[in-house]
Amino acid sequence: MHKMTDSVVQPLVRHPDDEAEAANEDFKPLTREQAQQLRKTIPPLSLWRVLAWQFAAGVLVALLAWVLTGKQSAGWSALYGSLAVVMPAALFARGLTSKVWSMNPGTAVAGFFLWEMVKVGLTVAMLVAAPKVVLDLSWLAMVAGFVVTMKVYWMAMWLRLVRPAKLLI
Repeated sequence: MHKMTDSVVQPLVRHPDDEAEAANEDFKPLTREQAQQLRKTIPPLSLWRVLAWQFAAGVLVALLAWVLTGKQSAGWSALYGSLAVVMPAALFARGLTSKVWSMNPGTAVAGFFLWEMVKVGLTVAMLVAAPKVVLDLSWLAMVAGFVVTMKVYWMAMWLRLVRPAKLLI
């Protein structure tokens, strides 16, 4: 819909692309030196280090569940929930670091989606199999181990941004 004023057609509603174009005008790409400096201040997060922290958090939650409930099955349930995050994520990380998937951008994207599907499928399969694998399964403990272990990734990302580069996990 347009409004006529002094033989000039003006839109009544602003189109979202107009705002995007205005934002693009202010965008200035980084120089090579600026990009290198940015990489030094915020180094990449190691998948393997995050996996190690996730595993450690899972073991801690399992021990805590065991101690708080007095039931060994609660500890095993929490540990299994943790492993339902760590094992598929380790397979995902291993698949992504394969040289086959890094040959060109197209195969990298395809590899990412393939390994992500494998990760999700394995996670779901492990959760479905939980009652058969863990004797006297405590669903609450398993979900607690699962959730805490998943949140470690976000904590690692947050710590990477707030801590100095030399003290990173």
